[in-house]
Amino acid sequence: MNVVVITGASSGMGRVFAEKLDRAFLGIDQFWLIARREEPLNRLSEKLAHDSRVFGMDVTSRESMDKLEKALRQSRATVRILINCAGYGVMGPFSQADRERTLGMIRVNCEALTDLTYRMLPFMKKGSRIIQLASSAAFLPQPDFAVYAASKAYVHSFSRALGEELRQKGIYVTSVCPGPVDTPFFQTAERDGSTLALKKWTMVPPERVVEQALRDSRNRRPVSVCSLPIRAFRGLAKAVPHSLLLRGTTVLKHLEDAVAANNRKG
Repeated sequence: MNVVVITGASSGMGRVFAEKLDRAFLGIDQFWLIARREEPLNRLSEKLAHDSRVFGMDVTSRESMDKLEKALRQSRATVRILINCAGYGVMGPFSQADRERTLGMIRVNCEALTDLTYRMLPFMKKGSRIIQLASSAAFLPQPDFAVYAASKAYVHSFSRALGEELRQKGIYVTSVCPGPVDTPFFQTAERDGSTLALKKWTMVPPERVVEQALRDSRNRRPVSVCSLPIRAFRGLAKAVPHSLLLRGTTVLKHLEDAVAANNRKG
């Protein structure tokens, strides 16, 4: 049985990946949909033309991951595509951030992604693909978004190295590095801080990012970057010393905060 495994499938990018693949991808017997909230997974499952299986689980739970791995073994499944979308961000100064939320972010964004990838590999074969949701934040350290950017730098680096390791086996890995995407992400991320207003001007719909990611994955590209501004940002982060870019973003953030404070007074 050929399956697609998608984490973070209850909303945002994960949900869009499921919807797009449901319409476009042939040769799949089941979609395995994973997220903590089971109710939205059930609603998504009802909409899909493909048969699907719902796993309401916490990807940081070893017991839940053991059950998922056991289910694959019992189903004699082949994982044709693994899409790791589960993750969240926390904005604000590191010294003022909630410690448990911050450590939880590392567990979800890095540890759970790595654990799931490790567990899925024995069920993959030549032609299987892995899509890892990194971020353009992986290209440059980001003050007031320090741990999130570091976690996505991990995902990006891990994905590039893993792709090289698996290339001889015919398993292809794509690191997806979007800029701001119009999903519920910022509702969580901006609870204790805010991002540069400039970033939100580059926001794109999730459908556009997913279509680009699927296209790049089919073409066996190791990195998928959607939109011209984010491609330019990637080039800038390669060409300009990070120390200069860090100072520049800090100055810009101070200016934006000062303007916002002045507008509130007015």
